[in-house]
Amino acid sequence: MSVAFAEASVAGSIALDFEGVSHRYDLDDKTLEVLDNVSLAIEPGEFVALLGPSGCGKSTLLRLAAGLEAPTAGSVSEDGQPILGPNPDRILVFQDATLFPWRTVRANVAIGLEARGLICEREYRIDEVLKLVKLDGFADFYPHQLSGGMAQRAALARALVNDPKLLLLDEPFGKLDSLTRLRMQKELLDLWKSAGFTALLVTHDVEEALLLADRVIVLSDRPASIVAELRVDQPHPRRRDDAKLIALRASLLETLGISHDV
Repeated sequence: MSVAFAEASVAGSIALDFEGVSHRYDLDDKTLEVLDNVSLAIEPGEFVALLGPSGCGKSTLLRLAAGLEAPTAGSVSEDGQPILGPNPDRILVFQDATLFPWRTVRANVAIGLEARGLICEREYRIDEVLKLVKLDGFADFYPHQLSGGMAQRAALARALVNDPKLLLLDEPFGKLDSLTRLRMQKELLDLWKSAGFTALLVTHDVEEALLLADRVIVLSDRPASIVAELRVDQPHPRRRDDAKLIALRASLLETLGISHDV
């Protein structure tokens, strides 16, 4: 890691708090209840994973944390201050890389700095994050020339160039092949360790949650509430065949109502 990147990373992380959060969507003449009285405190620099059935509200929690929506009830705060809208300190990374096809990798990564009027002042950060995600040799490539894993690394670089204190990850590796997914999990873990941001990951992969997170939060069916919380005390890097992780996996699967044989 470069000295400049280390200095940029000192800004660090934030505490994220959901207090009595409920949320619903009004669709035509129907009301869709999504979250039900969710309270969750995430410490600065902590890596937390959210597990739960499809459509239960995991991604909605990320949107509330990003400031893209306001909760119907309750509050969401960072470092004790209410989240009232988007902020470059809080970056949301989606399952799809969502790169602009007409812009090169470098130009895609630069978008956040351009939008904030910081491109002249902090253009050097583009080269740093591209090197960090191992795309420094692909800066002039276009999205259609990248593999799925490379495109997702470009999306991570676009997030990291803003030096976020909170990285919100919505199944970022869900569409990758298994080998690329394994590599990306390691790269994300390395980025989290080096940059020091707080991370909140939505995943359907129990093993992924156990390999990456300090804590795993299990949500119920919609409207989602927290039904279990599991702390993973194993040091990194973690092995998939570790007996303690295997036992934790069995416990999580049982909580999710899935057979241990899966």
